[in-house]
Amino acid sequence: MKVAIVNIGTIVTGDWRAPFAEGDALLLDGNRIAAAGAVASSAIEEADVIVDADGTTAIPGLIDSHVHITFGDYTPRQRTVGFLESYLHGGVTTAISASEVHVPGRPRDPEGVKALALAAQRCFHGYRPGGMRVIAGSVILEPGLKPADFAELAAKGVKLAKAGFGAVENAYGYVPLVAAAKEAGLITTCHTGGSSIPGSGPVHGEHLLAMRPHVSFHVNGGPTAMPDADFERIISETDIALQICTAGNLRTALLCAELAQRLGAFDRLLIATDTPTGSGVMPLGMLYTIAHLASLGGMAPERAICAATGNNARVFKLNSGYLKPGGDADVVLIDAPEGGTKKDALSSIKNGDIAAIGAVISAGEPRFIGRSRNTPATARRVRVATSRIVQNFAAI
Repeated sequence: MKVAIVNIGTIVTGDWRAPFAEGDALLLDGNRIAAAGAVASSAIEEADVIVDADGTTAIPGLIDSHVHITFGDYTPRQRTVGFLESYLHGGVTTAISASEVHVPGRPRDPEGVKALALAAQRCFHGYRPGGMRVIAGSVILEPGLKPADFAELAAKGVKLAKAGFGAVENAYGYVPLVAAAKEAGLITTCHTGGSSIPGSGPVHGEHLLAMRPHVSFHVNGGPTAMPDADFERIISETDIALQICTAGNLRTALLCAELAQRLGAFDRLLIATDTPTGSGVMPLGMLYTIAHLASLGGMAPERAICAATGNNARVFKLNSGYLKPGGDADVVLIDAPEGGTKKDALSSIKNGDIAAIGAVISAGEPRFIGRSRNTPATARRVRVATSRIVQNFAAI
């Protein structure tokens, strides 16, 4: 399927160093972006679907890098069916597993945690609930895992390893496990802050400095934050990615974001939700944190969007997160909410308002055109201008 999006007001690229693209159109060919900005009229006319953005803002599909996947589109933590499809209506087109720790009766022995990670990875390999891409399968680091285990998992397609819920005596017990997982090529992540559920323990700056995972999960607290003094040490003394989450401590999220910008570490600042957890299911969590950083933290709205898209893509080695030729065709159209006080999406976000969503396209397929069921209506009217596809693409 070829999809053209025309009459775009602003294109946010996902790259914070060059956050805007010139032009007013996008061309999607299958699951890739063929052109971004200037698109030949002949190519637009040949598209199977032409979407009129009516001056709304195009952004990459949001990447939530901290979602507690189990199996299927179901969370036993909140006993909710369809949460991933609902997150897509919040502009999220990629969800990355924060480990399958919420699976009831989850195994804790080496063979069991390996099997759990591999099963999750395989279950979501070709399954897109509501159009959502799910990067699943994160092996939970438990004592007894050996370098050969991590090499085996990596060879079979598992990409992630998670510290924070294993039966170690204290957090320093993860140091050799993180090192072995990194050596095998896995992206290593670590619970940060106070304990969150039975079986987890506190992880503070001193532990992160010893472990050196690729990503400090919910560095602002999940939900309890580590000491303030630890933030500058982690930023200045390591290259650990700094994931701030909606379900964490808002004050320390703002603190971390300010430090990351001031100390030249914005590349490492990631936005995620850390849901579903005890904080609940948050389909608009990514949009809330973007608005919090822009309105309360003084961050440029386009920068906050890049922290939720391109920065996540770079750290987790994804081809999505950017609106550029060759990138995955994941696009969201956002706007000022109807009845709001601002004229466009970016000024609304700066004002602290949640952007309204007018369309979500993932893997090159329109999932809905018109309005999200989870946000206010857009001030402008996004519509299908022409279509050779027998489908109206309305939200259901």
